[in-house]
Amino acid sequence: MQNWISKGDTLNLTAPYAVASGAGALVGRIFGVASDAVANGVIGVFVVKGLMDIAKDTSTFTDGSLVYWDNTAKLATSVTTAHNIIGCAAMQHPDGNVAPGGASGDATVRVNLVGTTLLTGE
Repeated sequence: MQNWISKGDTLNLTAPYAVASGAGALVGRIFGVASDAVANGVIGVFVVKGLMDIAKDTSTFTDGSLVYWDNTAKLATSVTTAHNIIGCAAMQHPDGNVAPGGASGDATVRVNLVGTTLLTGE
């Protein structure tokens, strides 16, 4: 197919603020996780699809819970008000262990990223 470019799991995006390697960022309507540290206003590689552990607030999640991005705190959250959906929680491992995010004290939540976001209420 002549018009195929790539699978689209990563995108080159201009960072809207300084983003550490492995940290999330909302670039317009695209949520991604920086592959490497990216300075504000610089183009970097962001993972936009796939299973990622994302830094979160004190929210708790179960399998299939919607995960939102709090662009002020720069953290994943379960709070819906004025936050963008970035994917769904995926809490179970094939070996039966539970992924991070189910407890309030977990620093991260395992999220199946969807690539683009939808602001709650749209």
